Amino acid sequence: MYSLTYVSSAVLPFTKDGLRWLLDECAPANEAVNVTGMLLYKDGNFIQVLEGEEHSVRSVYAKIGRDLRHRGLITLLQGEIAERQFPNWSMGFRELSHAPGSIEKGYSDFMNLSFTPAQFASNPTQAQALLLLFKAGLERNI
Repeated sequence: MYSLTYVSSAVLPFTKDGLRWLLDECAPANEAVNVTGMLLYKDGNFIQVLEGEEHSVRSVYAKIGRDLRHRGLITLLQGEIAERQFPNWSMGFRELSHAPGSIEKGYSDFMNLSFTPAQFASNPTQAQALLLLFKAGLERNI
């Protein structure tokens, strides 16, 4: 099993509908190649972990790298893992730019922390910790 975590910035900010469209477009493609993970978006920035067979993860990541909606793609972490950390999602997703209390179940205020690609690049394990913390918060609220 292989895992790759990256950050990128949107060329143009995504609307809520645009984010839902992105999820509807990408989730089936990831599921078709057995790639799972989590995608978070806040203030024009993405962080995503992809998990699966190495060739599948690298293929999905290469496609993301060619996507003209992204810029500043930075690989934070990559390598072999013993098991999936996000096994139940073809793409877990949350748009995180709303004010506290204004979005549905699963909101966690920890995302009000600074969230920039440069900050995650300087401390890549912080990105993985953030994703796992977000996952734990969702699971507690389900």
